[in-house]
Amino acid sequence: MDELKLDRAFVLVVENGSFSAAARHLGTSVTSIARQINRLEATLGVRLLNRTTRRQSLTEVGHLYYQRLTELIREIDDVKREVSGYQNTVKGRLRVHLRISVGNAVIVPALKDFLAENPEVMIEVTLTDERADLVGLGIDVAVWLGNLEDSSLIARRLSPSRRVLCGSPGYLERSGHPTAPQDLVKHNCLVFRAKNYDNRWRFTKDATTVEIPVSGNLQTDSGAALFTSAMSGLGLVIMQESTVRQAVRKGDLIPLLTDHEVSPTEFDTALYAVYPSSRKVSPKTRAFLDFLVALFRHHDERPA
Repeated sequence: MDELKLDRAFVLVVENGSFSAAARHLGTSVTSIARQINRLEATLGVRLLNRTTRRQSLTEVGHLYYQRLTELIREIDDVKREVSGYQNTVKGRLRVHLRISVGNAVIVPALKDFLAENPEVMIEVTLTDERADLVGLGIDVAVWLGNLEDSSLIARRLSPSRRVLCGSPGYLERSGHPTAPQDLVKHNCLVFRAKNYDNRWRFTKDATTVEIPVSGNLQTDSGAALFTSAMSGLGLVIMQESTVRQAVRKGDLIPLLTDHEVSPTEFDTALYAVYPSSRKVSPKTRAFLDFLVALFRHHDERPA
């Protein structure tokens, strides 16, 4: 039998003054209460109550045990209420993994709004393009690109993650503006290297897709490195529109072949919020997921 249940029975006997009153409080029999007290005393190896046919009183050690026990039970009940409150209140530490480019460009600048609405949340942010073990590392939410391969995770689509081909004014002044996808074979193209990505860029127009083999003097698995290199004038790059939007507005990057849909891969490149399915979704996690969905809906609806 649960020792805490025995302890609670003992406290009720003391506070109600008799076995029968404690039994009425718990909706059980006097015999059951007496059996629980006997078992508790046997477990402890001491007598807690002096019993007579009409009343019972605490022994010296019983009085000491009662005083300490009531303090412990009060603390246990407080902890249970606090933990239970986490399932009803948006509070606590929230651990998130964000892709570097979209994290820096879109999500991190908006975190102040989420935290203003949820002042009892503390966010621990890691910027990474790697797909980490969310369950093993205790990550609440991650933002990833592309389809899931792990069935133990749940994904919510945030954005179609439209891509744009662009280059800096300096590079285009030196190397010229491509006017058709085929022109890219003559340009220095900065290539993203990762699983499901290759050096063939895809351009779709009027339901027709062409694949262009590209090459250049930089290949990397870092979106941030691609962005910085394109800004410096090294070459042409395909990036998420959300990542380059501010640079395009400022004139630091110029979109190219805008009458085509572009992609550096044949696979899904949509942006997803991902979280473990094995875990009950806490209010803080659900609040952050809803925040991300609203953030990207607003962001995608804004003109580029």
